[in-house]
Amino acid sequence: MTRRPTILAVDDVPANLLAIESVLDRDFELRFAGSGSEALASLRARPDVDVILMDLQMPVMDGYETVTHIKKIVGCEDIPIVFITAVFKEDPYVKRGYEVGGIDYFTKPFDPDLLRLKMSVYSSFRHKAAVLAEREQQIRETEQLMKAGRKLAAILESLPVGVLISDGDGRICQVNDEVSRIFKADDLLRNDTYGEMLGWWNSDDQVLKDKDGPVARALRSGEPSPHQVMEIRCCDDSVRTIRLAASPLLGLTREIVGAVIVVNDLTEPMEVEAELETRIARLISLGVELEQATSRPKP
Repeated sequence: MTRRPTILAVDDVPANLLAIESVLDRDFELRFAGSGSEALASLRARPDVDVILMDLQMPVMDGYETVTHIKKIVGCEDIPIVFITAVFKEDPYVKRGYEVGGIDYFTKPFDPDLLRLKMSVYSSFRHKAAVLAEREQQIRETEQLMKAGRKLAAILESLPVGVLISDGDGRICQVNDEVSRIFKADDLLRNDTYGEMLGWWNSDDQVLKDKDGPVARALRSGEPSPHQVMEIRCCDDSVRTIRLAASPLLGLTREIVGAVIVVNDLTEPMEVEAELETRIARLISLGVELEQATSRPKP
């Protein structure tokens, strides 16, 4: 167990609680209640108890009634309850203790070693159940994350722009296929070549060298950076003009865990515009030549 089990001892006689403390304090975290109502209030506030030691003979609300109410508290339904009494030793009282939800019955004076041993056994029940519940929750969360990851990957690949995702230090950890097409590259994530090619990541000293760059600003301020137009030299040594912007990536608790960088390739539109301008210029030139040719006097 990664923590000491917690036991709630309920008894209206302080001397009895002191005796329980002397026996169990070394191996367990102990909480105490001097009445049934005090025990209920304690459990409603903090139900993280592994075993309850319950005295039967208490004024106003006895142990039987207290346990009946405990079983109705959310989170306390399966807490092992052990009764301790110096008075009710006959079978009818023992049977009633089991009927209301008790799992064991100690009569005073009790054997300290046996009490410690049984508390260890009973507290392990609750702990193992909690571990299993936690593992089930982790499995569900993992499945949800994997489902979200697959959905994110599908969305990224459907976007007509390049998308890079960095961690909190600016290292690129995910890209979509459009980025590889723009950069004329395959898989360059291992040495973070994308970050180096964009000019903000220095792999030699593992830091963001462009402190005022879009990624550094998004990670530092938590605000989206303005668009930046820049030229990059691709893996095939060609030069492309791109426009990029970075936005902070926030975690579940709204802390900055990375950045999302969107890249638009401006090279092809610029080439198309340049080609269109060239063709228009040629057409105009041809028109001028034709006009000049038709207006030239014939010999």
